[in-house]
Amino acid sequence: MTFALRPTRRLYAHLSKSNFVQCRTIKKEHTLKNGVWERVIPAFRSVCGEDGVSLGAAVREQHGRDESVHRCRPPDVVVWPRSVEEVSALAKICHHHHLPIIPFGTGTGLEGGVGALKGGVCFSLRNMDRVLDLHQEDFDVSVEPGVTRKGLNSYLRDTGLWFPVDPGADASLCGMAATSASGTNAVRYGTMRENVLNLEVVLADGSIIHTAGRGRRPRKTSAGYNLTNLFVGSEGTLGVITKTTLRLYGVPEAMVSAVCTFPSVQAAVDSTVQVLQTGVPIARIEFLDDVMIDACNSFNSLAYPVAPTLFLEFHGTEKSLEEQVTVTEEITQANGGSDFSWARDAETRGRLWKARHDAWYAALALRPGCKAYSTDVCVPLSRLPQIIVETKEDLMLNGLTGPIAGHVGDGNFHCIMVMDPNDQDEVIRVHEFTERLARRALALDGTCTGEHGVGLGKRALLREEMGPLAIEVMQGLKATLDPKNLMNPGKVL
Repeated sequence: MTFALRPTRRLYAHLSKSNFVQCRTIKKEHTLKNGVWERVIPAFRSVCGEDGVSLGAAVREQHGRDESVHRCRPPDVVVWPRSVEEVSALAKICHHHHLPIIPFGTGTGLEGGVGALKGGVCFSLRNMDRVLDLHQEDFDVSVEPGVTRKGLNSYLRDTGLWFPVDPGADASLCGMAATSASGTNAVRYGTMRENVLNLEVVLADGSIIHTAGRGRRPRKTSAGYNLTNLFVGSEGTLGVITKTTLRLYGVPEAMVSAVCTFPSVQAAVDSTVQVLQTGVPIARIEFLDDVMIDACNSFNSLAYPVAPTLFLEFHGTEKSLEEQVTVTEEITQANGGSDFSWARDAETRGRLWKARHDAWYAALALRPGCKAYSTDVCVPLSRLPQIIVETKEDLMLNGLTGPIAGHVGDGNFHCIMVMDPNDQDEVIRVHEFTERLARRALALDGTCTGEHGVGLGKRALLREEMGPLAIEVMQGLKATLDPKNLMNPGKVL
């Protein structure tokens, strides 16, 4: 959803019904003369085979949208490379003919990052689905872009290791690196930015680079510029990530989850801050407001009290869990929290966290036939109680449906804005609310996006957040790596 400042009529037209309905067939003219396409398509097929190239409208539409509210922007052609060499060869063809390149993983993004704004070629990477190198003793693994989070953990099932970064969706791990994704476990294990050791990237001209050196996977380094973190979060605008080397972790000896309700939003968030300030190494601490917990109860046939709620999870040895739980219970009870409702076995814990991960669908079920947009602000922990309380008041004052769920352990929370796309007055009020929320976060030294990325909708807010000189530096980096502006043009900057 575009929340940049622009003339009102144009802005709200962008949020019209066509943005929320399933992508319709779009008959768009190819951006190049037929003579050029006659040379390009056979060249693509010579690289990845007849079955590796598609001009079909349905296939192009499938690759022109993600799970955001942005309207479908299909590419001119979709290709399915099977190796980094094929990605490189395809990129060289695109570079020679000035064709935009849009990387595509699983399409689970939330900011319109896969739309082909200028047409061009979608590189669908699902056929590159190998786990390449697993070093159990070193706690690291390298994977291709077709490997998803759940797929990797299934592969690791008998090794005693796991990859904990969990955005909810079963996203591509390279796509998660491209958006600097995180999720419910970030408070303990960090985001993708902290868990990527090395990347293999194909640049716009087909060059292949390794951001930490070919085959290198040290746990730390101070060698040269940090190219790895330059590409983490670049959202496909600097290159195509074709391999990522990731940190792994030992599966904890014991895990236990709990649910605790509070008399107010302030009490729940104060408890979160205090738990972290005491140094409890909590694995997950998720906040759901009363509207969201009511929605989750209805959607998942649960019976939690309808009140501000924390979902918590502790990892460690049996002995260490006892200490973590004791300290946390003391803090929550001092803030008026209820006794913990425990989920000790894997099945019960799975059911609890499924309810949290189903929050999006639970929110949609509050108003059947409506659509949703998720905000994504993140603030310093000390500012978290203030912004959540103010946001809750803003929602109620303006009569908006926006249940709140968030990874409050790292200051990141989401309002899932449920709205009727046919009600232009409500669409306008949602837009105005999301702008207020983003600027409220910026005023509190936070960010407009904690984990979803910038994509299309937050480019103006990024400028406000970073300032003109930092944006100029980013533009200079982009121009150096992609002087023809072929890599996912129109996104981020």
